[in-house]
Amino acid sequence: MSAATDVYDLRGLQCPLPVLRTRKRLEGMQAGAWLWVETTDPLAVIDIPAFCAEAGHRLMSSEAAQGGGHRFLIERGG
Repeated sequence: MSAATDVYDLRGLQCPLPVLRTRKRLEGMQAGAWLWVETTDPLAVIDIPAFCAEAGHRLMSSEAAQGGGHRFLIERGG
């Protein structure tokens, strides 16, 4: 198993920027690497899981973040 060592703060950005920036960040990571994504965009709870399914990444966790927003733990696919 991998360890989640990277947190990507996308709070304050609106659709489609959280997905676009998450895609770009994951492209620079190795397969199996984990990334926490934090966002305040209400559409992210739909967009991030859909993006992961389409792109072959694994959504490990999806949870409400302290202070508002949402956190996602994504494992980069191969």
